[in-house]
Amino acid sequence: MRYRLILLSALAPAVISCTPQARTARDAAPSPAPLAGPPRQTAQQQRPNILFIMSDDHAYQAISAYGSPVSQLAPTPNIDRIARNGARFDQSFVTNSLCGPSRAAMLTGKFGNVNGFNQNGQTFDNNQWTWPRAFHRAGYQTAFFGKWHLSHTPVGLEFDEWKVLDDQGEYYNPDFITPQGKSRVEGYATDLITDFSLDWLKHRRDPDRPFVLMVHHKAPHRNFMPPLRYVQKYDGVEFPVPVNYFDGYAGRQAAGAQEMNIYRDMYEGHDLKMTTAVGSTELRYNRWPAAFDRMTPQQRAEWDRLHQASNDAMNAAHLTGRDLAVWKYQRYMREYLGTVAAVDDSVGELLDYLRETGLDRNTIVVYTSDQGFYLGEHGWFDKRFMYEESFRTPLLIQYPGHIPAGSTVSAMVQNIDYAPTFLDYAGVPADPAIQGRSLRQVAHGDTPADWRRSVYYHYYEYPGFHSVRAHYGVTDGRYKLIRFYGPDINAWEFYDLATDPHEMHNRIDDPAQQARIAQMKQELIRLRRQYRDSDGPAVH
Repeated sequence: MRYRLILLSALAPAVISCTPQARTARDAAPSPAPLAGPPRQTAQQQRPNILFIMSDDHAYQAISAYGSPVSQLAPTPNIDRIARNGARFDQSFVTNSLCGPSRAAMLTGKFGNVNGFNQNGQTFDNNQWTWPRAFHRAGYQTAFFGKWHLSHTPVGLEFDEWKVLDDQGEYYNPDFITPQGKSRVEGYATDLITDFSLDWLKHRRDPDRPFVLMVHHKAPHRNFMPPLRYVQKYDGVEFPVPVNYFDGYAGRQAAGAQEMNIYRDMYEGHDLKMTTAVGSTELRYNRWPAAFDRMTPQQRAEWDRLHQASNDAMNAAHLTGRDLAVWKYQRYMREYLGTVAAVDDSVGELLDYLRETGLDRNTIVVYTSDQGFYLGEHGWFDKRFMYEESFRTPLLIQYPGHIPAGSTVSAMVQNIDYAPTFLDYAGVPADPAIQGRSLRQVAHGDTPADWRRSVYYHYYEYPGFHSVRAHYGVTDGRYKLIRFYGPDINAWEFYDLATDPHEMHNRIDDPAQQARIAQMKQELIRLRRQYRDSDGPAVH
């Protein structure tokens, strides 16, 4: 069920209905006159459209195309369509596993030390080169809907139309910012972002010009609030508990010092929606009530009703210790994956529209996340660490006739590669200072001989939320070397992912690995020089 969208700002008092009947009527409305633009292109000259869909904190383990046990119990059939019609990238990494820095890297094709944004809370320089501005200046229509989370807004990036969530945004009845001001819109954020995007495609896009449409969801970012239709979607499903859920962090100082443990650090009210007693709807220790206060009375009453039986059963059981820790994991999975299900709906609606209109034949569709996320591995939620679950991010791309359907790509890629890839396909010149490389050849199954054999990572935000220490590192896909640094730590870690895929055994002091560790340090020096990164202590 979709909610009615009510613009509460005095700047825009109109009421927009998202009921199925109103959606049908709106879709049938005549299209506006084409916007002024470059001359119509022939089919042979036509440049590809780009639909760039990005979620926030969507773990690759929660996409069924990647085949994890969790995702098989909570499949994502629409997101999987992109993999089925195109390529699934199996070694896709971020430069910095944090929302803002990852977004800045995608926009600029450069590491944070070069684009100037390497920690949340900094201000992104909207005047610097970005690929959406380059496309706009090349004659493309450009639009952005959803989570921005860099500067306050994308003013200056030359989008033809944009509507962004205020800061992180809220799941229910969020505030959206446009060039005309800020308005609260009644409804569910994922559905609203989808509606805005489809409305632009159907009614304000010039059909004679190529487009870039960026659809950036808040979901499934913490605090993982599904739409009402999916609150109970996974009730009764028992998700497999990760083998290292009760990790003791032996030999890993930084891992033991973090504050992102599900059963210790998650807020019982805000994150896990736990209530105080049988029969009560009062949330436990709800430190951030704003997310629930934004609900209408009707939404909140239905939300409480849908959670009541599960919460009552939990309270009646008087769980403690490991039993309570496992219960919290299951509640986290049900909330998180119910939130993902709405994102999958959104992808399905967008893909259906492309197919129905024939736009799919000349549109590059990308699905990714700003980084990976922990689904209980090491006992964690959140991201930040260079360990696999947050370092890796999903990447699926389809482009019929150009990317082989159902293919997998094993080449090591990073989010700085997205910008040069789009530019390459469209024939738009790139910024000479760009640090990524086009994925066009690797997506076609023809990896260049000089393609990267290792990737570099740098996380900066300490002191900061979740107390993850600053660190940088390198991996070649099998071996990984990480250096944690700061006022209270100077520690190296080394892993063999072939024998230790869960990264539980730090072998930095293993005599048998010293020659390889020395080689990895030399590679780290080379990459830091290549990416012009002198932040943090020198490698030695």
